[in-house]
Amino acid sequence: MLTIERYKFIKSEIDKYGYVKVQDICHELNISESTVRRDLQQLEADGELLRVHGGAQSIQLLKVEENLEEKSSLNMLNKTAVAKIASELIQPDNVIFLDAGSTTFAMIPYLKTVKNLTVVTNGVNHALALAEHNIKTIVIGGQVKANTKAIVGAESIKTINNLQFDLVFLGMNSINLDFGYSTPDPEEAAIKLAAINQSKQTYVLADQSKFNQVSFVKVSDLNRATIITDKLATDDLKNYKTKTKIQEVQ
Repeated sequence: MLTIERYKFIKSEIDKYGYVKVQDICHELNISESTVRRDLQQLEADGELLRVHGGAQSIQLLKVEENLEEKSSLNMLNKTAVAKIASELIQPDNVIFLDAGSTTFAMIPYLKTVKNLTVVTNGVNHALALAEHNIKTIVIGGQVKANTKAIVGAESIKTINNLQFDLVFLGMNSINLDFGYSTPDPEEAAIKLAAINQSKQTYVLADQSKFNQVSFVKVSDLNRATIITDKLATDDLKNYKTKTKIQEVQ
């Protein structure tokens, strides 16, 4: 197959699905991984796509990280409903991890009635709000991101790896059937994955706008968490339920 034909196929798949996997290209075109990687490298240099681990994705579909104030104003009614349902899962004496993000932030007013609750968080604003509600709070150490006020870095991950959580509640930028959970920032992705690994049960809080989207960095496969969301289209529910558990806000 000519190089230009391979490029055409790759760009067609990117346009259709938003991303493409190296293994899938090898299988479809019957070519080697080294050839595919060279093609992706050249297409990235031409500004046609962005390479990610295991493949490439559309530049147009990369979601830009909004700052916390912008996030807080988006879909607020839906986020509040999702946050309320999530908070009802917490039991007395639980130790939970509350991820930085606007939907997890909306949980905080509902936590003050939970007896003997301990909250670990990487959100600066979350920690302040939790303290105002007299909720026992542990803030992990690390570097503060200016736009989202999330604490990230190697020190943060080291702290999380030494803890164990009954429940973890994560915000997520994007949810995709094939790519899984993803977020624009590699350091925040690493924090989320570390929390998942230290949890007995993980919940991803996401309104319907986050579905069928792909961000720069994969966090994990869908089956690592239960999704709490507002109502989705029937087809979406059927498709996503084959990959993970979904709890809908009624």
